[in-house]
Amino acid sequence: MNKGKIVFLCGPTSTGKTSIVDAMQDISEEFFYAIANDLVAQMVGEKYYRIDFLKYQGKAVYYMYHMAKLLSDMGENVLIDGTMQEEQIQNHYETVMEIFKESPLTLVEVFCPLEICRERNLARGDRWEMQSAEQMKNWNPNVKYDIRVETHLHSPTECAAEILQYVFPAI
Repeated sequence: MNKGKIVFLCGPTSTGKTSIVDAMQDISEEFFYAIANDLVAQMVGEKYYRIDFLKYQGKAVYYMYHMAKLLSDMGENVLIDGTMQEEQIQNHYETVMEIFKESPLTLVEVFCPLEICRERNLARGDRWEMQSAEQMKNWNPNVKYDIRVETHLHSPTECAAEILQYVFPAI
């Protein structure tokens, strides 16, 4: 059985990852399961997040990666909507690369200037103003992305099309 593609959309909150996931599912001829930090966090529950957010968030994210690997091993395509903060998982990037070492992984840097992310955080109302900047303080600067999309310059659909072209090049 062929492994499914894993596309990890990586960036701080409000860079546009979820909008790109939605666009990819709308325009792609390929089916993708979508998993995200926000969705997996619901497995933990509010009580335990209040007790020790980093401990439980780190575990949930770690399990999310293993779920993505399992789906890929079963031939399913997967979109991961996430961040790569060292605060969540120590040696986060190295952990991701180890889990997916034999998987068809594409790491996508979803970039947006922090000032625009700040504006988006305020408009959303479910994030604090400087959340994106705070996440970037804990970012591993050594992540080697396969492709970068810039959501302040291109629509989610344009970014999705660029990623899909990279993952499924025309023959």
